[in-house]
Amino acid sequence: MKKKMNTNRIIGLAACLLITLILVAFVAQEKKVTKHIAGTGGKGFAVLELFTSEGCSSCPPADELMATIQKESQGQPIYILAYHVDYWNNQGWKDIFSSPEYSQRQVQYGQWLGSPQIYTPQLIINGTEQYVGSDESNIRGAIHDQLTDGSVSMLTLKAHQDNKGLSVQYQVGNVVKGSSLLIAIVQKAAQSKVERGENAGHTLFHVQIVRALKNEAIRASGSGNMTVSLPKGFDEQGWEVIGLIQDHGSGQILGVTKAELSK
Repeated sequence: MKKKMNTNRIIGLAACLLITLILVAFVAQEKKVTKHIAGTGGKGFAVLELFTSEGCSSCPPADELMATIQKESQGQPIYILAYHVDYWNNQGWKDIFSSPEYSQRQVQYGQWLGSPQIYTPQLIINGTEQYVGSDESNIRGAIHDQLTDGSVSMLTLKAHQDNKGLSVQYQVGNVVKGSSLLIAIVQKAAQSKVERGENAGHTLFHVQIVRALKNEAIRASGSGNMTVSLPKGFDEQGWEVIGLIQDHGSGQILGVTKAELSK
């Protein structure tokens, strides 16, 4: 009888210990996730460039992750740009947001990163690190690390619409030789009902969709003007303008900001 009671006590203690360890691990994970999105006190930024497609069945989880990060990171210097590539368009469904220009940008990243095999969903962070776009744990960790670093170049943008499109005035501090300015016209949210292909029958939700992209070398003076053609339906509420400074030798993003829009 005594031996049986001791055995039950040991089993009970073991069960309590197991539950405690699970709780500790859960709390640690929760703290880790919060840490990745909360402010770090650093002067860095995180530019998340997602290469995705409505024709790819692996892409919706990555799109959903970007939407979650966007919601959680309000007020943080985290910038999301979703490029819909066109090489899935011959698989039964044409992605209306796709462009060969975005596929070419992904190919260029393959050259910069020494990884020519492109795929979807692929996420590039600050032009130097790549991840599967749905790899939440590693992506959150990378965001946290990038936020602790500082910007190499400071960028200021002012933009207004005219009869030619969007006129963008820029000012760059600490110009790096060989760098260029990219202006992305971004639609904040949209949804599509996919009728064919791998995602047939699903309604897909997207955030931060790049609808136009223009690249121009930065003048030695660090200041200049660009004119960007605006996509149909552009307005100040549902869209935004993001500027990136990129080193054309390495692909590293050196600075980023959103444009101030004026009428």
